[in-house]
Amino acid sequence: MISNPFSDQIAIPCTIYRGGTSKAIFIKRNHLPKDPTLRDKIVLAIFGSPDPRQIDGLGGADPLTSKLAVIGPPTREDADVDYTFAQVGVDIPVVDWKGNCGNISAAVGPYAIEEGFVEAKEPVTVVRIHQTNMKRIIIAEVPVKNGRPKVEGDYQIDGVPGKGAKIVLDFHDFAGSTTGKLLPTGNPVDEIEIEGLRAEVSIVDIANPVVFVSAKDLGLKGTESPKEIDTNQEVLAKAEKIRGKVAELLGLVDNWREARVKSPYIPFLAIISPPQDYQSWTTGKSVRSSDIDITARVIFMGVTHKTYPVTGTIPTGVAAKIPDTIVSRESSPEVHKKLEVRIGHPAGIITTEVSVERKDSDFVVKRATVGRTARRIMEGYVYIPLSKLR
Repeated sequence: MISNPFSDQIAIPCTIYRGGTSKAIFIKRNHLPKDPTLRDKIVLAIFGSPDPRQIDGLGGADPLTSKLAVIGPPTREDADVDYTFAQVGVDIPVVDWKGNCGNISAAVGPYAIEEGFVEAKEPVTVVRIHQTNMKRIIIAEVPVKNGRPKVEGDYQIDGVPGKGAKIVLDFHDFAGSTTGKLLPTGNPVDEIEIEGLRAEVSIVDIANPVVFVSAKDLGLKGTESPKEIDTNQEVLAKAEKIRGKVAELLGLVDNWREARVKSPYIPFLAIISPPQDYQSWTTGKSVRSSDIDITARVIFMGVTHKTYPVTGTIPTGVAAKIPDTIVSRESSPEVHKKLEVRIGHPAGIITTEVSVERKDSDFVVKRATVGRTARRIMEGYVYIPLSKLR
């Protein structure tokens, strides 16, 4: 932090990156205080939270742009850089440090190279990222040219205009990263009951824990746009009950009613249905059932994801490969014959390459990759009024 005795604000150096279909503010670890209470006050002030417009900060009034990445030298010998993620509440004063954002993970490698944490090596620099929230390693393959991460390229991801250089992320080390088990309950399917609501769910923990539920159990087709789901209060209420009950089951909260405030980010809730035809809500382009293996939507932070999170993509791909899960049941039969899993989301398609092997009564993830693009948007200082820190 930088203070000025002639000003009633402090300044913190920061950088804004787009990673995949999200944006985050990147701050070096030594520029934030160690005291967690003061740190969270600063983070909320940086984003302008709580306020649905985040008008007095850098947040974009959307969970996908209300994200923080804290970067520092590695605290593990097998890593090149430390990365700590926080999901910042938009209209609630919450900074959730429990999970990870896979899209933002895509920007960590380029940032580490540009800031000198990792030496650039052409044509691809491998960056071993210690994701401190979950104490696991992400392997990032970052294209490099002239000593800098490439930005321009021919790789296109649905939900982001234009094309960029492809960054490959491997999350296979993240199985059981929150609960200690890939299938936290040991079952491919569980039935939960809460206030008269019954639902079959599949819970998979890799990258982030995700609870999967069939669209028909929520009274949906599965092809609805984010707006259609977010204006259906009955569906949102059911989804939060299910998500909250699973959060309680996983030990993330003591009571399911606390999940919206005490664990708003994880678990994600994914709404699953078979491959279907529909139109992208962002471009109007047709998504054909023949081009996808599963149709999915994710609810997190109380709203529907505008695209599909990387840390939801990996669990969805893994779940598709495990017999008898809800995802496996609803997927196209071909999904078990190939490495690639194609997920239809509100803005288009996201693809993951997944290899899962059965070992005794359990499953082992051998590969779990996804391709993303990322770029630096700006760097400078964010200013915070001293009154926000009291």
